[in-house]
Amino acid sequence: MRASIKTPALVRVVDDGGERVRPDELATEEPLEIRLVAGGQRRTVAITMRTPGADFELAAGFLFGEGVIAGRDHIRRISYCTDPDVDAAQRYNIVNVELSRGGMPDLRQLERHFSTTSACGVCGKATLEALELRGCAAVPSGPEVDAEVVHGLPDALRAAQRVFSSTGGLHAAGLFTAEGELLGLREDVGRHNAVDKLVGWALLAGRLPLHGHVLMVSGRSSYEILQKAIVAGFPVVCAVSAPSSLAVDLAREFGLTLVGFLRERRFNLYAGDARIRRPASTGSPTVATIGGQGQP
Repeated sequence: MRASIKTPALVRVVDDGGERVRPDELATEEPLEIRLVAGGQRRTVAITMRTPGADFELAAGFLFGEGVIAGRDHIRRISYCTDPDVDAAQRYNIVNVELSRGGMPDLRQLERHFSTTSACGVCGKATLEALELRGCAAVPSGPEVDAEVVHGLPDALRAAQRVFSSTGGLHAAGLFTAEGELLGLREDVGRHNAVDKLVGWALLAGRLPLHGHVLMVSGRSSYEILQKAIVAGFPVVCAVSAPSSLAVDLAREFGLTLVGFLRERRFNLYAGDARIRRPASTGSPTVATIGGQGQP
């Protein structure tokens, strides 16, 4: 039986007037094991904590972002586990990705991914050279995005989050046009999982690369988020919270526009400010072009 994306619970609410017990809904968090099937072999390549749902997209997006597959034509089939020796309750927590060509690829770069969490994603030292060695190119120039469009992205993202409104515990990743139209959204307890689900959806739908589009995430922008954006071809990444120093380095190295602290009609520009069309007045406090400063 598949797990629900929401789990019922009882919560004791304590306030100045006393306390009461009421029903609540929690964002479900369960492990997902991603297995690769190729050349007569089967190997577990990652175990991540995620919110059930869009599991095939999550697996495809993860493998694409890590360079294990180069496109949807490398995937023959994605399925849930049907092994008779696996408990039926766990079969929907295991995804098999069968490759369409060749044997088992070199998976040494995935050793650090064997166990990940929804909080921090994949841990381990990551470098700019790793992406360069994979042949990732700088994103093309354009598009121009009006600052008013940027201001509207958080509200558009939140309005489309169906599960967040009842649980308050999910991150979201949204795919927008340069004009601010929402084309796709995925939610998960892990912000990196939400991006993988979104990129996996675009991959399986034949939408990659995502040149000319904007990625909006509900949390902070880390190295991982920028890595996934670069591989998918996003030229603009926006986040409601701060970027990490390595995320800024990646954005500058690969020509992305990186927006942070996007909230209350203000944002910081950390890289690629030429893509954001701002008001002509330089005295406007709504945009801060940053060279290492913190929250506006």
